[in-house]
Amino acid sequence: QVQLVESGGGLVQAGGSLRLSCAASGRTFSLYAMGWFRQAPGKEREFVAAITRSGGTTRYVDSVKGRFTISRDNAKSTVYLQMNSLNAEDTAVYYCAADIQNRLPPSTVGAAYEYWGQGTQVTVSS
Repeated sequence: QVQLVESGGGLVQAGGSLRLSCAASGRTFSLYAMGWFRQAPGKEREFVAAITRSGGTTRYVDSVKGRFTISRDNAKSTVYLQMNSLNAEDTAVYYCAADIQNRLPPSTVGAAYEYWGQGTQVTVSS
């Protein structure tokens, strides 16, 4: 079992940046591939980014490529999502998730992830 707690969300103007963090506790963090998902009001949950156990492979949804960067620090049991050039379409609740399977490339499907955080709100004002 692993517990995930996101932080770093908030209100930012369009064009601004935020860095989300997801701190894990419980089982060994380095055993899990990690993903970020988001859900906007009235929309289905959407894959954003994922990273393998070692951090050697990452994957992004097309709409955030070149703007968002996922990274992890296994020594700190934390995964990050650096978000730059934010726009109103990025407004959503952002969730981190953990997948015990070290899929290559990491999965974009929410059902593949066993554990989820409670989410952090990101609001981008235009």
